[in-house]
Amino acid sequence: MFVPVKMKALFQLYLNSYRGLSKPAWMLAFIMLINRSGAMVIPFLGVYMVQSLHFSLKDAGTVLSCFGIGAVLGSWLGGWLSDKMSHFKIQFFSLLLSVPVFCYLPELKTPLTLALGVFLLSIITEAFRPANSVSVASYSKPENVTKSFSLNRMAMNLGFSIGPALGGFLAAISYHWLFYGNAFSSALSGIVFYIYFSKVKGNQSKKSISQESILPAKGLSAWRDNYFLIFSLLCCFYSICFFQFLSTLPLFYRQVHHLGEWEIGLILAFSGLIVFSLEMLLVHMAERRFSASSVIILGTLLCGASFIMLLLPGKHLLLYSSIFVLCISEILVMPFMATVTLRRSSKEKLGSYMGMNALSYSAAHVFSPFIGTRIAENYGFNALWMSTGALTILTAAGFWLIIKRL
Repeated sequence: MFVPVKMKALFQLYLNSYRGLSKPAWMLAFIMLINRSGAMVIPFLGVYMVQSLHFSLKDAGTVLSCFGIGAVLGSWLGGWLSDKMSHFKIQFFSLLLSVPVFCYLPELKTPLTLALGVFLLSIITEAFRPANSVSVASYSKPENVTKSFSLNRMAMNLGFSIGPALGGFLAAISYHWLFYGNAFSSALSGIVFYIYFSKVKGNQSKKSISQESILPAKGLSAWRDNYFLIFSLLCCFYSICFFQFLSTLPLFYRQVHHLGEWEIGLILAFSGLIVFSLEMLLVHMAERRFSASSVIILGTLLCGASFIMLLLPGKHLLLYSSIFVLCISEILVMPFMATVTLRRSSKEKLGSYMGMNALSYSAAHVFSPFIGTRIAENYGFNALWMSTGALTILTAAGFWLIIKRL
């Protein structure tokens, strides 16, 4: 009887983690699910360039870094526009304009042209992120903000469990289908987004965001808030380590463990399924029992541990265990980073702060593949994993010092 009672209590706790979320928050998550279910290009872009276009690791890393540079500009643009105009319009046009770019990318065959195409794509797609964060905050009650961010991420990760698995299947037929599938999902999510949110109040301003849900830093812009700038830099360091998941890790699976596209897709799909299954429950438990700083520090250390595990001998069991630990890290760190950002901002500067939060991830998209591919090519993957582990330890120490000052 002991086990069923425990399981029932755990299931009830899981259900409680979803309570209080608004209908628009659920709809934002549904749209994210549609969009991310077609997220096939970025996870396989490095493998596509090396295997199909025969780029070197350095050229592939450079193209992926151009995605990051565009993401930096897109995040800044999305954050700036979110303080000036409707976050509804920003999200809709971001989804709409990405469709023709996805369709044209297969025609680009050289490092220079593909880098320019990926740069343009990332500006468009990453402008969506800060506007979407403002939407999540706008449609959430103060006490449910972290849950709403987690719900959105949960939908993103469920979609990410579908996208790479489907992408691995399509890549085995033709890499071109990855781009067309991503275009289709962007178009469909844009249509659903417009149909629902064009009729929902609150898509024109941030008036629905409660002043009690934030701890403003004297109305400062994010660019003048020194403590928050340091926090954002640490978020970038964490993301540089974590985003090896999207750049060098698939190449490691391919070149060191000789996995095919379908097997790589299954591992990436497994990661999305883990985050989808556990995030709401773990976040619900963590925010009741621990401070945001404790959760972020633990999650940062787990990120480093997941890459250090790759130094051990083994194949499938090792790779799946490592990605599982990385997923727990993601669950513990990213929703609470968004919550710290929200609470630090003032109502008038929310777009600026969310833009800075997105910018830290986007900057990591520049440095993560650029540095990671060069370390892997010149010194080997083992050196890369050890360097990643060392950086996460330093980053965790930085979080411990700065979050209590925020």
